[in-house]
Amino acid sequence: MAVPRILMVCLGNICRSPMAEGILKHRAEQLGIDIVVDSAGTSDHHQGQQPDPRAMAEMRSNGIDISYQRSRPFLTADFDRFDHILVMDTSNRSNVLSMARSETDRQKVSLILDHGNAVKGHSVPDPYFDDGFGRVYELLDYACGAFLEKLH
Repeated sequence: MAVPRILMVCLGNICRSPMAEGILKHRAEQLGIDIVVDSAGTSDHHQGQQPDPRAMAEMRSNGIDISYQRSRPFLTADFDRFDHILVMDTSNRSNVLSMARSETDRQKVSLILDHGNAVKGHSVPDPYFDDGFGRVYELLDYACGAFLEKLH
């Protein structure tokens, strides 16, 4: 069986999606689940940059290092490279779906919080302006756990 490939997507790829990438990798490692996880942004404003220092600090406080990650833009080729494309909010979903070439591409895209029944239909708030990194961590940790349960 092929190793599942998951892409996390937010706007700038410096807050939410790097956190989601780190959490999913960490949880999968703990459970012995073999997956490939990456992240990207729907904008290229922060291309090549490390995650936001506040995101790295929040993740460090939860025992996860994301300092090695670098921001990159979402590419049409990502539809070919990934099995699941988990977006953080409805705007990210619209942006990613606007690049889809087929129904197969579209079927890969979902809101990350739709994988957890308690938060289905909601967006992960962007902590860049309000400093809500702790709440974002909690939401993503819950959603990543629910996603892994569905995956296996």
